[in-house]
Amino acid sequence: MTAGRAADELDPFDLPDWVGEVEVTWVAEHGLGDGHRVAGGLTGPDEGQSLPCDLLAVDQAYPAPVVDDATRTRVHQVWQHGQVLLLRLDERTTLAVPGTAFAAEQVLDSMARLARAVGADPRRWSVRLSLGR
Repeated sequence: MTAGRAADELDPFDLPDWVGEVEVTWVAEHGLGDGHRVAGGLTGPDEGQSLPCDLLAVDQAYPAPVVDDATRTRVHQVWQHGQVLLLRLDERTTLAVPGTAFAAEQVLDSMARLARAVGADPRRWSVRLSLGR
């Protein structure tokens, strides 16, 4: 990813239909201590129901900004209204979130916002975090 670049926004309804229809689990590939980007993926109960889905803390600015100012501002605007901004970065679906790193509570809040964005009940979604790096 090039520092400070503009990112393409995704419409939540462009995600596969199953994301809004079945029980979904977001699984982190590594621990949350890995910095401003946490690789992960959404999975459903059936084989073939998987979608790469990362978390990106957009306020990380050292050694360079991770997104451009317009994208960063948009992330903060939608977050303030109880939503989350979906981006396409490096060919992966990415949830853009205010902040510089992630804690468990922010991951849970981000996934609940995504569930609501696709018309799903957040109580049918779960998150699996890794303790290691």
